[in-house]
Amino acid sequence: MEASLETEQYWAGLQAGLDEHTVVVTDSGQKPWGQVLLTRDQIVFADEPQTLGGQNSGPTPTHLVLMALGACTAITTRMYAERKEWRIDRIAVRLRWAPEFTTIERHIEIGGPLDDEQRARLLQIAEKCPVHKILTGGVAVQSTLQPAS
Repeated sequence: MEASLETEQYWAGLQAGLDEHTVVVTDSGQKPWGQVLLTRDQIVFADEPQTLGGQNSGPTPTHLVLMALGACTAITTRMYAERKEWRIDRIAVRLRWAPEFTTIERHIEIGGPLDDEQRARLLQIAEKCPVHKILTGGVAVQSTLQPAS
């Protein structure tokens, strides 16, 4: 996606004030729904598909939730295996929402010379990834309305 120099400078200004624990989400310029998600060092886009009036310029917010869980699952599992010196050739995490966004189906594929006990332990570890804990832990979201800057 291309953005104007003015837009990129605005995003850079927003990013400059961020610490490592904060993100900012603002309009991406992809009307009507497109958003840009900014961390201090990264830029990611979100949108809705054309069937919902969007431009499909990025994953939907609900897909981003699945992506976050999948990435966290794979990273946490790989970190644990590395500490144990267990070889993992590849990890693929497939996720989907069940109807009404009440359940996430997660299928974890781990390739490598692991025995059944190691695989069972890695599944336990996957359940402990931080995003899994966030999604299952009942996090409170406290919202306030701020004047635009």
